[in-house]
Amino acid sequence: MKKLFLSVLLAIGLVTVNAQPKIGDTAPEIVLKSLAGKEQGLSTLKGSYVLVDFWASWCAPCRKSNKQLGPIFERYHKKGFEIFGISLDEDVTAWKKAVATDKINWIQTRQDGGWNAPVALAWGIEQLPTSYLLDKNGKIISIDPSAGEIELVLRQGLK
Repeated sequence: MKKLFLSVLLAIGLVTVNAQPKIGDTAPEIVLKSLAGKEQGLSTLKGSYVLVDFWASWCAPCRKSNKQLGPIFERYHKKGFEIFGISLDEDVTAWKKAVATDKINWIQTRQDGGWNAPVALAWGIEQLPTSYLLDKNGKIISIDPSAGEIELVLRQGLK
């Protein structure tokens, strides 16, 4: 009976460790190297609305999302909107090519390991794209919001 109890406790602990952040949580810190090679911390963007966007060059829905995010970023960036892109690409060349092809001009980062990268594991990433919209205080206000939902929040919050 003790072994069963301990096994259940261990299983619950493992699920909790890799659980995705939830709405209302403060976003866990991320510090990764940007496309330009310098360290970029998520917490440095406090004071802005931020979309934390996990994606990859080989993910067709991610590439479609990039095209939808471009105009939103252009419209709201100067008003206080940032996108913190995190690629799960293992092929650095493919990542850089996708950034150029999709004309991504927001923050782009990646970490070696793909699905097993520490940041992907810490955030419990199980599918791509996965995104989190953060308020100005770094709290998660939406998970996987549509382009329309992002715009609605920004229109209301960045008057």
